[in-house]
Amino acid sequence: MTTTRNTLRRRALVTAIALSLALPLAGGATAFAAGAGAEHGSPSATAASTASTALHLPRPTGPYAVGRDTLHLVDKSRPDPWVPSAGARELMASVYYPGRHGGGRPTAYTSEEEARLLLEWWKQDKTLSPAEYSATRTFARTGLRPAPGRFPLIVLSPGFTAPRSTLTHLAEDLASRGFVVATVDHAYESLGTEFPGGRVLTCKACGPVEEPGGGEIATKGRAKDISYVIDRLTQTGGKDGWRHARMIDEKRIGAGGHSIGGSATLATMTSDRRVRAGMNMDGHFHTAPTGLDGRPFLMLGAETVHTPGVGDGVNWDETWQGLNGWKRWLTVKGSGHFTFTDVPVLAEQAGVADPEVPLSGERSERITRAYIGAFYEKWLRGTPQPLLDGPTPGNPEVTFQRR
Repeated sequence: MTTTRNTLRRRALVTAIALSLALPLAGGATAFAAGAGAEHGSPSATAASTASTALHLPRPTGPYAVGRDTLHLVDKSRPDPWVPSAGARELMASVYYPGRHGGGRPTAYTSEEEARLLLEWWKQDKTLSPAEYSATRTFARTGLRPAPGRFPLIVLSPGFTAPRSTLTHLAEDLASRGFVVATVDHAYESLGTEFPGGRVLTCKACGPVEEPGGGEIATKGRAKDISYVIDRLTQTGGKDGWRHARMIDEKRIGAGGHSIGGSATLATMTSDRRVRAGMNMDGHFHTAPTGLDGRPFLMLGAETVHTPGVGDGVNWDETWQGLNGWKRWLTVKGSGHFTFTDVPVLAEQAGVADPEVPLSGERSERITRAYIGAFYEKWLRGTPQPLLDGPTPGNPEVTFQRR
């Protein structure tokens, strides 16, 4: 695809589906830079020839050790919306949970094949090898004994084309603070997701989602996925349930996501009353906030595009008016579309820079963890969170657009 065609394609996508999709990352290397994406133009990125140090995620901040299970989920009640001939809808989920310290085995960040597809798409395969990227150090451990007690559940959905691994540092931190967290890969909607048996399903939805109404189809499909994940994780009987299902307090369930995953969270809340609190990280909304009945919602976005009345802020304005419970609209100065994911953290370590997204990887992860964590602490635990009451000197980048 030529540079001209890429530019035209990106502009068309911005007009059609705004910030809901990560698909325009085909434009080049800026995808691996903090906040890159067609929605924010195509700044020239600079990259070191190799990563100077081994990649690693930030250490979780909570008192618990973090366990992780990987689940293959099959919803036999419906066919895959993008490839009906494939049969039942399939999902992969990483389930992070509060664990006891000591024991367990290290977990891989992602598979080498998933890493290869991601790096080639982002045109960073000369910066990092798939082995280097997949070997990113995480803190979760498989086979870890669960901590005693019952904990809230949070389901997180990534941006379109982005794998669930891009939400790892947030998931690990929340689990360390006493939440069970499931990150979900939706079949045919990521650049590549590895399923049991070595099958790697690539993005068959990338073309159809660009068509009129494609964003809404993806949003509603993911809402069904999220509800199904909740079904399976809270099932305490039978062979299809999660082995630690009794850890979950079914009366304290939240959801959230990045980009179209955030849009899907709102759609889930309109159809599934089990979800008590939801949040959207920089995603365009494709459905109206009908039926929330006062449940809380957090919108956390990039200042350049999610300021009221400007750009995609118009879409957020419309959604804001329909939210009838506690709500916050926060924007972050110097951020970009991927600021609230692992991307800026790892990009910075790899020597990739985007001059249009000056917020550092360290500040990106600290702001994300602080405000998302505070939101769920407040609404799934009932713990007062002054951080959500207004601006604070320690976080000058964060603007409260609406309160």
